[in-house]
Amino acid sequence: MLLNLHTHLEGCVRPETAAELARAAGVPEPPLGWDAALCMHERSDLTMFLAHVAAAYPVLADLDALARVAREAVDDAADDGAVFVELKVGPSTHAGPGRPIIEVLRAVCEGVAAAKVPAGVVACMLRHESEHVNMEVARAACRLAGKGVVGLDVAGDELLFPALSPYTDAFAMARAHGLGLTAHAAEAAPAEAVREAVEVLGVSRVGHGSRAAEDSNLLEWCAGQGVSFEVCPTSNVLTGAAPSLARHPIHRFLSAGCRVVLGDDDPVTTGVRLGAEVDGLLSAGGLNPSAVRDIAETSVGVAFCEDGVRARLRQMLR
Repeated sequence: MLLNLHTHLEGCVRPETAAELARAAGVPEPPLGWDAALCMHERSDLTMFLAHVAAAYPVLADLDALARVAREAVDDAADDGAVFVELKVGPSTHAGPGRPIIEVLRAVCEGVAAAKVPAGVVACMLRHESEHVNMEVARAACRLAGKGVVGLDVAGDELLFPALSPYTDAFAMARAHGLGLTAHAAEAAPAEAVREAVEVLGVSRVGHGSRAAEDSNLLEWCAGQGVSFEVCPTSNVLTGAAPSLARHPIHRFLSAGCRVVLGDDDPVTTGVRLGAEVDGLLSAGGLNPSAVRDIAETSVGVAFCEDGVRARLRQMLR
Protein backbone atom coordinates (compact mmCIF):
# COMPACT_ATOMS: atom_id res chain seq x y z
CA MET A 1 0.00 0.00 0.00
CA LEU A 2 1.43 3.36 -1.05
CA LEU A 3 1.16 6.60 0.91
CA ASN A 4 3.06 9.45 -0.69
CA LEU A 5 4.07 11.76 2.15
CA HIS A 6 6.63 13.93 0.37
CA THR A 7 5.83 15.24 -3.10
CA HIS A 8 6.05 18.85 -4.30
CA LEU A 9 3.46 20.43 -6.56
CA GLU A 10 6.17 22.30 -8.46
CA GLY A 11 7.84 19.02 -9.42
CA CYS A 12 4.58 17.39 -10.52
CA VAL A 13 3.71 19.55 -13.54
CA ARG A 14 3.07 17.37 -16.57
CA PRO A 15 5.07 18.64 -19.58
CA GLU A 16 1.91 18.60 -21.71
CA THR A 17 0.06 20.62 -19.07
CA ALA A 18 2.95 23.09 -18.89
CA ALA A 19 2.82 23.51 -22.67
CA GLU A 20 -0.94 24.12 -22.63
CA LEU A 21 -0.79 26.57 -19.72
CA ALA A 22 2.14 28.38 -21.32
CA ARG A 23 0.28 28.89 -24.58
CA ALA A 24 -2.73 30.25 -22.72
CA ALA A 25 -0.60 32.64 -20.66
CA GLY A 26 1.74 33.71 -23.44
CA VAL A 27 4.76 32.14 -21.73
CA PRO A 28 7.53 31.29 -24.21
CA GLU A 29 8.40 27.63 -24.65
CA PRO A 30 11.85 26.71 -23.32
CA PRO A 31 14.48 26.37 -26.09
CA LEU A 32 14.55 22.56 -25.88
CA GLY A 33 10.87 22.10 -25.00
CA TRP A 34 9.03 21.49 -21.76
CA ASP A 35 10.16 17.91 -21.28
CA ALA A 36 13.82 18.92 -21.31
CA ALA A 37 13.12 21.90 -19.07
CA LEU A 38 11.16 19.99 -16.42
CA CYS A 39 12.86 16.59 -16.41
CA MET A 40 16.33 15.75 -15.09
CA HIS A 41 17.70 12.83 -17.06
CA GLU A 42 21.07 12.35 -15.36
CA ARG A 43 22.68 12.75 -11.97
CA SER A 44 24.00 16.19 -11.07
CA ASP A 45 23.56 18.26 -7.91
CA LEU A 46 20.84 19.99 -5.91
CA THR A 47 21.31 23.29 -7.77
CA MET A 48 20.65 21.67 -11.14
CA PHE A 49 17.78 19.65 -9.70
CA LEU A 50 16.08 22.78 -8.37
CA ALA A 51 16.58 24.54 -11.70
CA HIS A 52 14.45 21.88 -13.38
CA VAL A 53 11.79 22.28 -10.67
CA ALA A 54 11.84 26.07 -11.07
CA ALA A 55 11.24 25.76 -14.81
CA ALA A 56 7.57 25.20 -13.97
CA TYR A 57 7.14 28.46 -12.05
CA PRO A 58 6.12 30.67 -15.03
CA VAL A 59 3.07 28.51 -15.76
CA LEU A 60 1.94 28.50 -12.12
CA ALA A 61 1.28 32.23 -11.92
CA ASP A 62 -2.47 31.69 -12.13
CA LEU A 63 -4.96 30.39 -9.57
CA ASP A 64 -6.82 28.14 -12.01
CA ALA A 65 -3.52 26.69 -13.20
CA LEU A 66 -2.49 25.96 -9.61
CA ALA A 67 -5.78 24.17 -8.92
CA ARG A 68 -5.44 22.13 -12.10
CA VAL A 69 -1.84 21.11 -11.43
CA ALA A 70 -2.70 20.19 -7.83
CA ARG A 71 -5.54 17.94 -8.98
CA GLU A 72 -3.41 16.34 -11.68
CA ALA A 73 -0.54 15.79 -9.22
CA VAL A 74 -2.75 13.82 -6.84
CA ASP A 75 -4.52 12.00 -9.67
CA ASP A 76 -1.17 10.94 -11.15
CA ALA A 77 -0.10 9.67 -7.73
CA ALA A 78 -3.38 7.79 -7.43
CA ASP A 79 -2.92 6.22 -10.87
CA ASP A 80 0.47 5.06 -9.60
CA GLY A 81 -1.23 3.33 -6.68
CA ALA A 82 -1.11 5.91 -3.89
CA VAL A 83 -4.09 5.83 -1.54
CA PHE A 84 -3.17 9.03 0.28
CA VAL A 85 -1.01 11.99 -0.73
CA GLU A 86 0.51 14.96 1.05
CA LEU A 87 1.20 17.64 -1.56
CA LYS A 88 3.77 20.25 -0.58
CA VAL A 89 3.69 23.73 -2.09
CA GLY A 90 5.61 26.96 -1.55
CA PRO A 91 2.78 29.47 -1.94
CA SER A 92 4.95 32.58 -1.71
CA THR A 93 6.65 31.56 -4.97
CA HIS A 94 3.37 31.76 -6.85
CA ALA A 95 1.83 34.81 -5.15
CA GLY A 96 1.63 38.13 -6.95
CA PRO A 97 -0.82 40.88 -7.91
CA GLY A 98 -4.30 39.42 -7.56
CA ARG A 99 -2.81 36.23 -6.09
CA PRO A 100 -2.26 36.71 -2.36
CA ILE A 101 -0.65 33.82 -0.52
CA ILE A 102 -3.89 32.62 1.04
CA GLU A 103 -5.60 32.48 -2.36
CA VAL A 104 -2.70 30.50 -3.79
CA LEU A 105 -3.09 28.00 -0.97
CA ARG A 106 -6.86 27.97 -1.36
CA ALA A 107 -6.54 27.19 -5.07
CA VAL A 108 -4.21 24.27 -4.35
CA CYS A 109 -6.65 22.99 -1.71
CA GLU A 110 -9.50 23.18 -4.22
CA GLY A 111 -7.52 21.17 -6.73
CA VAL A 112 -6.60 18.54 -4.15
CA ALA A 113 -10.22 18.25 -3.02
CA ALA A 114 -11.27 17.38 -6.59
CA ALA A 115 -8.72 14.56 -6.92
CA LYS A 116 -9.28 10.80 -6.96
CA VAL A 117 -7.90 9.92 -3.51
CA PRO A 118 -7.73 11.65 -0.11
CA ALA A 119 -4.96 14.20 0.05
CA GLY A 120 -3.78 17.13 2.10
CA VAL A 121 -1.73 20.24 1.42
CA VAL A 122 1.49 21.00 3.31
CA ALA A 123 2.41 24.68 3.10
CA CYS A 124 6.15 25.27 2.77
CA MET A 125 7.87 28.36 4.08
CA LEU A 126 11.05 29.07 2.15
CA ARG A 127 14.37 29.85 3.78
CA HIS A 128 15.28 32.62 1.34
CA GLU A 129 12.05 34.54 1.98
CA SER A 130 11.72 37.26 4.59
CA GLU A 131 10.39 36.45 8.04
CA HIS A 132 7.34 38.60 7.22
CA VAL A 133 6.51 36.59 4.10
CA ASN A 134 7.00 33.26 5.87
CA MET A 135 4.72 34.35 8.71
CA GLU A 136 2.12 35.20 6.08
CA VAL A 137 2.45 31.65 4.73
CA ALA A 138 1.98 30.25 8.24
CA ARG A 139 -1.05 32.45 8.93
CA ALA A 140 -2.64 31.41 5.65
CA ALA A 141 -1.98 27.75 6.44
CA CYS A 142 -3.60 28.15 9.85
CA ARG A 143 -6.66 29.85 8.33
CA LEU A 144 -7.07 26.89 6.00
CA ALA A 145 -6.44 24.23 8.64
CA GLY A 146 -9.26 21.71 8.31
CA LYS A 147 -10.07 23.12 4.87
CA GLY A 148 -7.36 21.32 2.93
CA VAL A 149 -4.12 22.35 4.61
CA VAL A 150 -2.78 19.63 6.90
CA GLY A 151 0.78 20.69 7.68
CA LEU A 152 3.54 23.29 7.76
CA ASP A 153 7.08 22.80 6.44
CA VAL A 154 10.21 24.84 5.80
CA ALA A 155 12.36 24.17 2.76
CA GLY A 156 15.16 25.79 0.81
CA ASP A 157 18.91 26.25 0.91
CA GLU A 158 20.07 25.07 4.33
CA LEU A 159 23.68 26.08 3.73
CA LEU A 160 22.94 29.70 2.83
CA PHE A 161 20.10 30.08 5.34
CA PRO A 162 20.83 27.69 8.23
CA ALA A 163 19.05 29.51 11.08
CA LEU A 164 15.77 28.06 12.34
CA SER A 165 14.96 30.73 14.92
CA PRO A 166 13.05 32.85 12.35
CA TYR A 167 10.43 30.07 12.09
CA THR A 168 9.73 29.28 15.75
CA ASP A 169 6.67 31.53 16.03
CA ALA A 170 5.26 30.18 12.77
CA PHE A 171 5.59 26.57 13.89
CA ALA A 172 4.15 27.34 17.33
CA MET A 173 1.13 28.94 15.68
CA ALA A 174 0.71 25.97 13.32
CA ARG A 175 0.89 23.54 16.24
CA ALA A 176 -1.80 25.50 18.07
CA HIS A 177 -4.05 25.17 15.01
CA GLY A 178 -3.57 21.40 14.84
CA LEU A 179 -1.33 21.27 11.79
CA GLY A 180 1.31 18.58 11.33
CA LEU A 181 4.88 19.83 11.57
CA THR A 182 7.76 18.79 9.32
CA ALA A 183 10.96 20.42 8.09
CA HIS A 184 13.47 19.78 5.33
CA ALA A 185 16.72 19.22 7.23
CA ALA A 186 20.15 17.63 6.75
CA GLU A 187 19.66 17.12 3.03
CA ALA A 188 22.70 19.33 2.47
CA ALA A 189 23.38 20.65 5.97
CA PRO A 190 25.22 18.63 8.64
CA ALA A 191 23.47 15.79 10.48
CA GLU A 192 22.87 17.91 13.57
CA ALA A 193 20.31 19.95 11.59
CA VAL A 194 17.84 17.13 12.27
CA ARG A 195 18.14 17.47 16.04
CA GLU A 196 17.84 21.25 15.74
CA ALA A 197 14.66 20.98 13.68
CA VAL A 198 13.11 18.68 16.28
CA GLU A 199 14.21 20.69 19.31
CA VAL A 200 13.79 24.23 17.95
CA LEU A 201 10.72 23.81 15.75
CA GLY A 202 9.05 20.84 17.42
CA VAL A 203 8.66 18.85 14.22
CA SER A 204 7.70 15.18 14.32
CA ARG A 205 8.95 14.49 10.79
CA VAL A 206 12.03 15.48 8.80
CA GLY A 207 12.21 15.85 5.03
CA HIS A 208 15.12 13.86 3.60
CA GLY A 209 17.52 14.02 6.58
CA SER A 210 20.07 12.14 4.49
CA ARG A 211 23.15 13.32 6.35
CA ALA A 212 21.75 12.11 9.66
CA ALA A 213 22.93 8.66 8.54
CA GLU A 214 26.49 9.87 9.17
CA ASP A 215 25.88 10.05 12.94
CA SER A 216 24.90 6.81 14.69
CA ASN A 217 24.34 8.59 18.00
CA LEU A 218 21.93 10.99 16.34
CA LEU A 219 20.04 8.11 14.75
CA GLU A 220 19.71 6.45 18.14
CA TRP A 221 18.34 9.72 19.50
CA CYS A 222 15.88 10.06 16.57
CA ALA A 223 14.65 6.50 17.13
CA GLY A 224 14.05 7.29 20.80
CA GLN A 225 12.23 10.52 19.95
CA GLY A 226 10.03 8.85 17.33
CA VAL A 227 11.24 11.14 14.55
CA SER A 228 10.04 10.07 11.10
CA PHE A 229 12.27 10.52 8.06
CA GLU A 230 10.52 11.38 4.80
CA VAL A 231 12.72 9.52 2.32
CA CYS A 232 12.77 10.29 -1.41
CA PRO A 233 15.27 7.77 -2.83
CA THR A 234 15.74 8.71 -6.50
CA SER A 235 15.77 12.43 -5.78
CA ASN A 236 18.55 11.89 -3.24
CA VAL A 237 20.62 9.92 -5.77
CA LEU A 238 20.14 12.54 -8.50
CA THR A 239 21.17 15.40 -6.20
CA GLY A 240 24.14 13.53 -4.77
CA ALA A 241 22.65 13.21 -1.28
CA ALA A 242 22.92 9.42 -1.67
CA PRO A 243 25.43 7.46 -3.79
CA SER A 244 22.91 4.81 -4.90
CA LEU A 245 19.77 2.99 -3.83
CA ALA A 246 21.89 0.18 -2.40
CA ARG A 247 23.85 2.66 -0.28
CA HIS A 248 20.96 5.01 0.46
CA PRO A 249 20.63 6.35 4.04
CA ILE A 250 17.26 4.61 4.35
CA HIS A 251 19.10 1.40 5.24
CA ARG A 252 20.87 3.02 8.18
CA PHE A 253 17.63 4.70 9.29
CA LEU A 254 15.82 1.38 9.41
CA SER A 255 18.73 -0.48 11.03
CA ALA A 256 18.81 2.13 13.79
CA GLY A 257 15.10 1.65 14.46
CA CYS A 258 14.07 5.01 13.05
CA ARG A 259 10.65 5.61 11.56
CA VAL A 260 10.66 5.96 7.77
CA VAL A 261 7.99 7.09 5.31
CA LEU A 262 8.34 7.51 1.55
CA GLY A 263 7.74 10.13 -1.08
CA ASP A 264 8.77 10.76 -4.68
CA ASP A 265 9.71 14.42 -4.06
CA ASP A 266 9.43 15.80 -7.62
CA PRO A 267 8.32 12.89 -9.81
CA VAL A 268 8.27 14.75 -13.11
CA THR A 269 11.77 16.04 -12.42
CA THR A 270 13.10 12.58 -11.52
CA GLY A 271 10.94 10.58 -13.91
CA VAL A 272 10.23 8.14 -11.07
CA ARG A 273 6.95 7.84 -9.18
CA LEU A 274 6.48 6.25 -5.78
CA GLY A 275 5.59 2.78 -7.07
CA ALA A 276 8.86 2.66 -9.00
CA GLU A 277 10.70 4.02 -5.95
CA VAL A 278 9.51 1.02 -3.94
CA ASP A 279 10.37 -1.38 -6.76
CA GLY A 280 13.85 0.11 -6.96
CA LEU A 281 14.39 -0.18 -3.21
CA LEU A 282 13.37 -3.84 -3.35
CA SER A 283 15.55 -4.70 -6.36
CA ALA A 284 18.57 -2.41 -6.70
CA GLY A 285 18.31 -1.27 -3.09
CA GLY A 286 18.04 -4.73 -1.56
CA LEU A 287 15.29 -3.71 0.85
CA ASN A 288 13.36 -6.54 2.50
CA PRO A 289 9.64 -6.73 1.54
CA SER A 290 8.74 -6.78 5.24
CA ALA A 291 10.39 -3.37 5.58
CA VAL A 292 8.05 -1.99 2.91
CA ARG A 293 5.08 -3.25 4.93
CA ASP A 294 6.51 -1.63 8.05
CA ILE A 295 6.95 1.65 6.17
CA ALA A 296 3.29 1.56 5.10
CA GLU A 297 2.18 0.99 8.69
CA THR A 298 4.39 3.85 9.89
CA SER A 299 3.02 6.09 7.14
CA VAL A 300 -0.56 5.49 8.22
CA GLY A 301 0.37 6.31 11.79
CA VAL A 302 2.23 9.56 11.12
CA ALA A 303 0.37 10.94 8.09
CA PHE A 304 -1.08 14.41 8.52
CA CYS A 305 -4.74 13.49 8.10
CA GLU A 306 -8.07 13.45 9.87
CA ASP A 307 -8.97 10.56 12.16
CA GLY A 308 -11.58 9.25 9.73
CA VAL A 309 -9.07 9.10 6.89
CA ARG A 310 -6.54 7.37 9.12
CA ALA A 311 -9.11 4.79 10.20
CA ARG A 312 -9.91 3.99 6.56
CA LEU A 313 -6.21 3.70 5.74
CA ARG A 314 -5.71 1.31 8.67
CA GLN A 315 -8.58 -0.79 7.40
CA MET A 316 -6.92 -0.96 3.98
CA LEU A 317 -3.73 -2.25 5.59
CA ARG A 318 -5.48 -5.31 7.03
